[in-house]
Amino acid sequence: MDVLLRVLLSLSALAGIHSITTVSQVLVRAGGSITIPCLYESKYTNHVKYLCKGYYWNSCSDVIKTNHKINKRFSISDDKIQKIFTVTIKDLTEKDTDYWCAVEINGGGDERKYFKLSVTTKTSSLDISNQEITGSIGSPIAIDCNSGEMKWCRLGRSCLTKSGSIDGTGFTISASVAGGFTVTMSELSKESSGWYWCVKGDLQMPVHITVTGNNPYNNGQDATVPVDLNAYIIPLSLLIFIVLVTVFIWFMLKRHKQTKEAASAVTAAEEEITYSTVTHKRNTSSQVEANYENVTYSTLA
Repeated sequence: MDVLLRVLLSLSALAGIHSITTVSQVLVRAGGSITIPCLYESKYTNHVKYLCKGYYWNSCSDVIKTNHKINKRFSISDDKIQKIFTVTIKDLTEKDTDYWCAVEINGGGDERKYFKLSVTTKTSSLDISNQEITGSIGSPIAIDCNSGEMKWCRLGRSCLTKSGSIDGTGFTISASVAGGFTVTMSELSKESSGWYWCVKGDLQMPVHITVTGNNPYNNGQDATVPVDLNAYIIPLSLLIFIVLVTVFIWFMLKRHKQTKEAASAVTAAEEEITYSTVTHKRNTSSQVEANYENVTYSTLA
C-alpha cells in the first residue's frame, strides 16, 4: 500500500514537484497544533495559496485560502518576501493525516505538494518544545531535537549530518544525553531567519528561526546581549556639549581675570608717579621800580 501511495502521489504531483517545497511527514500530538511551511517559486508571489485536505489530489477539499481566512481550526499566512506561506492546524485529531500545500493557477492545473501528519496520543519521539524561536544578531542559539538521528535541514536548502554551514551561518551538531541532539547556531544574521527542521528517518519537525536586532531571550535561555550604539549617541552628544561649554566658560573667565589683572597693574603704576610744576614768574614794572628804590647811589670825586 505504501508503494502504491508513493507512485500515485508522484504521478499526481509531478507538475508541482519543483514549484512547491515542504516537509514530507510530521509526527504530532493529538490535541496539539502544528505549523507547516510551504516554499514556492517567485513567479507565484501574487497567486492565491491554500491548504487542501485529502488522500488524493483529485478528491481533496479546500479548507482555507489566503483570500478567505475564516476558519476556527485552520489559519494561513503568506510571506511574499521569503516566498513562503504557512498553514497552522489546531486541535489535531487522528483524522488530520493527509494534506496538500497548493497554489492557484488561473487557466491551468494548480501547483501542489503533499505532506502527511502522523498523529499520536503518546509522547512524541520527535518533538520540540517550541516551533517559534527568536535570536539576536551576532548571538548563538541552541535547538534541542529529541531525535535519534542527527540531521538538520533548512527549507529549500541542503541538510547537515554534522557540524557545518548553511547560507553563511555556522551550525554545531552534538549528541545529547537524552538520545537526541542539539543544534547550536552561531553568529546569527538576518539571513539566518527562516524555516528549518529536525529529522528522524522519514519524520520531520519544522522550526521557525527569527533573528532580530534586539536582545530577546531564546526559549528561556539568555542570549548574548549585543551593544546598542544608538542608546549611547544622545548621552554622548550631551556630554560632549557640556564639556565644550565648560571649556569655553573656563577660557572666558581666565581671559577676564588676565584682563582685570593687567588693568590693576596699570592703575597701581599710575598711583606711584609724583607730578611737579615749574612756573616762570616775570617781574612787573612796580617790582622794577621798587628795585630801583633800593639802590644806593654814591658820588666818587
